Amino acid sequence: MHSSLRQCFWITKGKMLCRKIVHSCVKCFRMQAASVNQLMGNLPSLRVKPARPFLNCGVDYAGPFLIRQGGRRSKTKVKCYAALFICLITRAIHIELVTDLTTESFLAALRRFMARRGRSHNIYSDNSACFKGANNTLCELRKMLNFDASKEDINSFMTTEVVRWHFIPPDSPHFGGLWEAGIKSMKHHMRRVIGNACISFEEMSTILTQIEACLNSRPLCQIPSDPKDPQALTPGHFLIGRPLMALHDVDYSSVPMNRLSR
Repeated sequence: MHSSLRQCFWITKGKMLCRKIVHSCVKCFRMQAASVNQLMGNLPSLRVKPARPFLNCGVDYAGPFLIRQGGRRSKTKVKCYAALFICLITRAIHIELVTDLTTESFLAALRRFMARRGRSHNIYSDNSACFKGANNTLCELRKMLNFDASKEDINSFMTTEVVRWHFIPPDSPHFGGLWEAGIKSMKHHMRRVIGNACISFEEMSTILTQIEACLNSRPLCQIPSDPKDPQALTPGHFLIGRPLMALHDVDYSSVPMNRLSR
């Protein structure tokens, strides 16, 4: 909040004012549970080596979420899931909406992710069944291409650009604390925006994309106190050179419900 306001306005004691507003929000206070601070261990080598965004990333699933299937008057509800990809270096986040937990759906989400963010060399995840199936499919594809003598160019490309999948130890979620924190941040916004509403697939996809832009605009370092200092570094600076935060929506809290559309 403070970082977004500093892009347009200079507010005296802005950090204290933002903290007061957040702490006085009953909804935020009710949904934010107190957690225990764990001791931090040594970071893996891939977390500290410079590389382009999403060259080394982690992936995890969140859900299920109920969405409405069909037209606006339809009452049929189906499950959907959110696949979250997070860069191990820049902490940039990419969210894909998937319909089920099958290997085919995850491979389709992985294709969309790589088409937008580039091919990843190392992907980390837990021991989910769909992730193991995706790893087996990629290994079978690599073996098929390597044993085909008529595709030497493809073989050389796959040898240099192969995707290596790494699984954390079983029953060890603390090994994946980076994407677990990303899932927590995503749900932090979803609970406050959606609540108990059942929305359509397009609306859910739009909300997840806006949450992705919000998370990629969060400061990675302390906000400077001098207005002449540059902006705080965000994951969006590594992606497009500036924060991805969209324009603020109009406040409709004073408009009667019968005058509002979806």
